[in-house]
Amino acid sequence: MTKTDLPDGPIRILVSSCLLGEKVRYDGGHKRDPFLVETLGRFVEFVPVCPEVECGLPTPREAMRLAGDSADPRLVTSKTGVDHTGKMQGWIRGKLQDLEGLDLCGYICKKDSPSSGMERVKVYGEGGIPAKVGAGMFTKAFMDRFPLIPVEEEGRLQDPVLREMFVERVFTLRRLRDRIRQGKSRGNLVEFHTDHKLLILTHGRSRYAEMGKLVARAKELPLEELYSCYLHLLMEALRLRTTPAKCADVLMHMMGHFRQFLTSDEKQELLEVIGRYRIRLIPLVVPVTLILHHVRKYDVAYLKRQVFLNPHPVELMLRNHV
Repeated sequence: MTKTDLPDGPIRILVSSCLLGEKVRYDGGHKRDPFLVETLGRFVEFVPVCPEVECGLPTPREAMRLAGDSADPRLVTSKTGVDHTGKMQGWIRGKLQDLEGLDLCGYICKKDSPSSGMERVKVYGEGGIPAKVGAGMFTKAFMDRFPLIPVEEEGRLQDPVLREMFVERVFTLRRLRDRIRQGKSRGNLVEFHTDHKLLILTHGRSRYAEMGKLVARAKELPLEELYSCYLHLLMEALRLRTTPAKCADVLMHMMGHFRQFLTSDEKQELLEVIGRYRIRLIPLVVPVTLILHHVRKYDVAYLKRQVFLNPHPVELMLRNHV
């Protein structure tokens, strides 16, 4: 068997309440997201949040917007101009403190929201002219407080590549925390890195090389510094967009581990499948499934432990897109 795709600890994801179908929007409605509720929700524990309702505003309510200085905007009602900045900021301070103890692995927020949007939120400057330069007041504070926790907007999650990358980061963060829970040691970190080497490589060689050098110097660094540096580099690496070319190179690398066992027909079949994936004719799940078949058949120990082959539950079907 290859590495399990399900971590030990709970995978808690903060999520905008309206995306779960809760009627908390300014108009009394919701923005239920079927993928989150029906698919991803089977494998994670959602922690709902609605900054506007939780800070004391009613539903329905007058719509709000960000206004003023784009670097430090105010939160005001759209028509009457009532300023709710202080109320929101007071709630945010308490909320972030509460979230500290939840061991969150991710946050999915509502795009364009003046309280929850991640990026390109309209900020109305002088003369009432909007510019898409802001972030929702709560989400910005969250990202400042928890810079290593993966954050994504539900709109961007419609992109299949960004969706897979977000879920991959969430599950990888959970696996690292599970490893830390077993006890921080240099050996433990080396094992984790070995398991994730090829997954990291699909995001680019530069961060992969940098992380390899860090792990090689493990004995030279204090344990806390080692783990802190590794976590930062890991999250930075997994933010880099993967591509079929990068993944195909990793698949070819994996093939090299059992090439000596393959018949000429098996080699040709695998080369053809990887080549078709590289030019986007078939999804990643096809060559990965074939690789898995050979890994099991020929009992290749190094590849059996590679998380790249099972980074998240197959039921999410994140590798089925072309």
